[in-house]
Amino acid sequence: MNIKITGSGSYIPTQIVSNIDFAQHVFLNEDGTPFPQSNDVVAEKFLEITGIEERRYVTDDLNTSDIATIAARKAIEDSKIDPETLDYIIFAHNFGNVKKGTIQTDLLPSLSTRVKFDLRIKNPKCVCYDMLFGCPGWVEGVIQAQAFIKAGMAKKCLVIGAETLSRVVDMHDRDSMIYSDGAGATIIEATEEEGGILAHETATFTYDEAYYLFFGNSFNKSHDPDVRYIKMHGRKIYEFALSQVPKAMAACLDKSGVAIGDIKKILIHQANEKMDEAIIQRFYKIYKQEVPEGIMPMSIHKLGNSSVATVPTLYDSLIRGEIENQSLHKGDIILFASVGAGMNVNAIVYKI
Repeated sequence: MNIKITGSGSYIPTQIVSNIDFAQHVFLNEDGTPFPQSNDVVAEKFLEITGIEERRYVTDDLNTSDIATIAARKAIEDSKIDPETLDYIIFAHNFGNVKKGTIQTDLLPSLSTRVKFDLRIKNPKCVCYDMLFGCPGWVEGVIQAQAFIKAGMAKKCLVIGAETLSRVVDMHDRDSMIYSDGAGATIIEATEEEGGILAHETATFTYDEAYYLFFGNSFNKSHDPDVRYIKMHGRKIYEFALSQVPKAMAACLDKSGVAIGDIKKILIHQANEKMDEAIIQRFYKIYKQEVPEGIMPMSIHKLGNSSVATVPTLYDSLIRGEIENQSLHKGDIILFASVGAGMNVNAIVYKI
């Protein structure tokens, strides 16, 4: 028995927000003082560091659970399964449903429950739960789905990663330009086909790192102090990721018994182009190897950082041949890797 992704789907929001669209924003320092550089300079430096040219936001009528349901329907259709045969729906997100113009997250009922309701699944033994695991949530959801199947507790699982970060950003903080919205979903099931999950690795660092990502006040001191927005210590996250993600990737690869030269693609969380490139460089350096050309497909340039959605949407795009000069084929060995709030890191070696 092997455990494989048998179907995938995604939802890419239709609202395109380019860097130019931030020209009229009033960016401030953390203490509320005016940012010294013009928005043109901010945008230029931002593009140089992150690689993000534009990002996608959901329209006002959609919430995180809505776009998750759209992605889930596509994954179910792609896998050709009967949704009534699903044993688990594992939904990774971080902020729940935050309706446009509101200041509260809505988590009652859970988003996984809403997806099951929207899919009109009657089977009460299809168990739903939400996972709060930062950006690596979808990868961890796949690892948990595999554990359920190996333990004999499930045969088929729907694993979703979705987020609407546009609803929780402080528009006076330059970091708001990083974040975007999106949803990706996959069906994980036991199969007699060759391949599947070969190894996995997960770690949580909290001793010094727990609050590298946090909820904080707007940089605009006139805003309601009781309203919180996503905030981060960018330099600390960058240094942490460069130190810990390559180690997790290497530990996972070593467990799998796969040679580094046999990896065809690395699908890494689309957080920051320069950071991702540096992680890959350090990973290959562990094995005293040069980074192969084209090993790391990227979607961040046009889609931004949609947190838990970046890896599953990247996978879905590749499987469907939607990324220029990049493709996946039967028998390819790929490496999933992610890092995010917690601070959490994880990786999966997977054979298509």
